[in-house]
Amino acid sequence: MGWMKRVMYGRYGADQLGFALIGCYLAFYILSLLTRGKLLSLLSTLCLILAFYRTFSRQIERRRAENERFLESVRPIVRWYNVRKCRRQDRDHCYFRCPNCGQQLRAPKGKGKISVTCRSCGATFEKKT
Repeated sequence: MGWMKRVMYGRYGADQLGFALIGCYLAFYILSLLTRGKLLSLLSTLCLILAFYRTFSRQIERRRAENERFLESVRPIVRWYNVRKCRRQDRDHCYFRCPNCGQQLRAPKGKGKISVTCRSCGATFEKKT
């Protein structure tokens, strides 16, 4: 294992963008096998080469900036997925938005018609849970 430490010394290593590139490689590779498409095969190879280039790069600040831009671009998708996952797992609460400011609110299920006060803007409205 010491030889691996020596090889990776001063190099960037793996990050979220690298893992996403490897995921794209696998997806393109499987699609190229199913469709026998040369373009998909080329795209899969380019994704793999780029992932290895980023992993073994010595330009750490550039790679870190690229990863930060990638994370910033996928953050809305990840947030949307996490909210949906939380809502699916929470069977005890009802979720809705404030009609005034759009703040997401939560109330217990099965309470009938309740009066809700938004914690963000202070608006009061009635909702059925």
